[in-house]
Amino acid sequence: MTTAMTKGVEQTRAVGAAIASLTRAEDLILLTGDLGAGKTAFAQGFARGLGVTDQVVSPTFTIARHYEGTSLRMNHLDVYRLDHMQEAVDLGLAELIDDDEGVTLIEWGDVVLPTLPADFVEVRFAYGDEDDERIISLRVVGPTWAARKHALDEALTPWQAPS
Repeated sequence: MTTAMTKGVEQTRAVGAAIASLTRAEDLILLTGDLGAGKTAFAQGFARGLGVTDQVVSPTFTIARHYEGTSLRMNHLDVYRLDHMQEAVDLGLAELIDDDEGVTLIEWGDVVLPTLPADFVEVRFAYGDEDDERIISLRVVGPTWAARKHALDEALTPWQAPS
């Protein structure tokens, strides 16, 4: 697991942009952690890293938003409001994330984990000791991201959390 520490929303966005630079079409990224801990800020930076110029907002009430970037499309989902696993199936979650021209970020992705392919990177957000401090932990699952683990570690070097 790789861990980074940010001090403020702009640094959290910068981490998102750094990870976006490593993504490919059909990649899946799960954003997990406490409410208000930085998932949407990360998604905003990630979008910026893909060349998205539209304003990125949390898709909490719409479930899914799609943004066109200069390099890839970003599918931004938020499954916080889903009450049952069957709702993910009914929504066609599998079809939403099977995008050969885009990358998919799912806020609260751990909630629907059983319905997802076993090839993703989980980005977990936690509050740090200071008000604006966030601890961001990356966990790689599956072969697609495992091949890029070293690159992920390198991309997070500027925000390396102290041991």
